[in-house]
Amino acid sequence: MGKVLTTVTMTNRADQILAKNGYLAADKVRSVTLNDVLADTGATLLSLPSEIVAELGLELLKEVEVTTAAGPKTMKIFCDVFLSLYGREGTFDCLELPGGTPPLLGVTPLEVLGLELNLQTQRVRVLPMGPNGTYLTVL
Repeated sequence: MGKVLTTVTMTNRADQILAKNGYLAADKVRSVTLNDVLADTGATLLSLPSEIVAELGLELLKEVEVTTAAGPKTMKIFCDVFLSLYGREGTFDCLELPGGTPPLLGVTPLEVLGLELNLQTQRVRVLPMGPNGTYLTVL
């Protein structure tokens, strides 16, 4: 089994909206680009260490019970992280991890953005989204 590492740009979506509407200078929008983010289909959400959550200035949404390798635990979910990778963009909630923990890109943002992992080649495949075919379905 292989692992897939990728580069992800994350931005505070609330800052983006404030800047777009002229309430915040564009250079004040909090954003970070992280290399070697583990794309992990065993994780559900985007998961970021506490120092990245603080750097982005994300808003607390709620506390939830999660299942970890060490057993159940109460953790915090923050909202409005704008992700950009492989030409795809979207806004997602994120789970806060303890400081110093590597970030994880979980299956939910991967699927929503139309990204698929190939563990044999350790690469991300960008699924089609155009006039000749699309990964998006409406049934």
